[in-house]
Amino acid sequence: HRIDGPIRLYNTMNDRRDLVTNIANRLIADGTIFQSIWSREQNYKLGLKKNNFETIIMNAPNPSIFNKYERIPFDKHRKIRLIATSWSSNWNKGFDVYKWLDENLDFSKYEMTFIGNSPIEFKNIKWIKPLPSEELAKQLKQHDIYITASRKDPCSNSLIEALNCGLPAIAYNDGGHPEIVGAGGELFNKPEEIPKLIEKIILYYDYYSSSINLPTLDEVGEQYCKFMNDIYEKVKDKEYTPKKFSYYDYLKIKLIIYYWKFNEIIYTVKNKILK
Repeated sequence: HRIDGPIRLYNTMNDRRDLVTNIANRLIADGTIFQSIWSREQNYKLGLKKNNFETIIMNAPNPSIFNKYERIPFDKHRKIRLIATSWSSNWNKGFDVYKWLDENLDFSKYEMTFIGNSPIEFKNIKWIKPLPSEELAKQLKQHDIYITASRKDPCSNSLIEALNCGLPAIAYNDGGHPEIVGAGGELFNKPEEIPKLIEKIILYYDYYSSSINLPTLDEVGEQYCKFMNDIYEKVKDKEYTPKKFSYYDYLKIKLIIYYWKFNEIIYTVKNKILK
């Protein structure tokens, strides 16, 4: 069972989908795959029980699309090109930070592009609507530094895609970002820290770019296969008995789903009344 989230931290604490995930994991799954250490720890805090077998496997993008081929050379003597991306327009994707950058960044030294959906209009940042993967990769390769301000993000695919294109990253110090960025970028806690971090990366650009260290898609696939095979071997050698899903277990999950949907209705009605 590959677990994301927890959803409640990213969405709202009224979101009951984690309850469905947790009980399905406990009753059905013999093994759990997390995308980051952060995700595992936060899921534990919000009620997920430890499973019989567990591992952490990071995501990886399509290497034929997100790669360093035909990327523009870095040149500190021209305007430095910054980029951020987000399919979701949820404010937790960091739009308060992007708004701050739009209003405070020195655009005589930098130019910035945002690709995706946004709840705000930009004055100085160039905004491009969502692109298919191939076009997105081409745009990433035309830039120098990737910025992400998303919160409670267990394993950001957008961040991984940019790093695989060779862009050092400046990421909000939250979620799985620190595990993904490693020495291939810098972390910030406040938007006011970003300009100095940009200058630091410019100064040591080759170091940051060469320090990007992420698993390839093949390596990720091998990790998945090994994890499942290890469980299979334990079963084959009669060292482990797989879980058996009963009709009673089915009813438990069904009740949790009804409870989740009922709470969604109540939450929606309350919001309408308050408005």
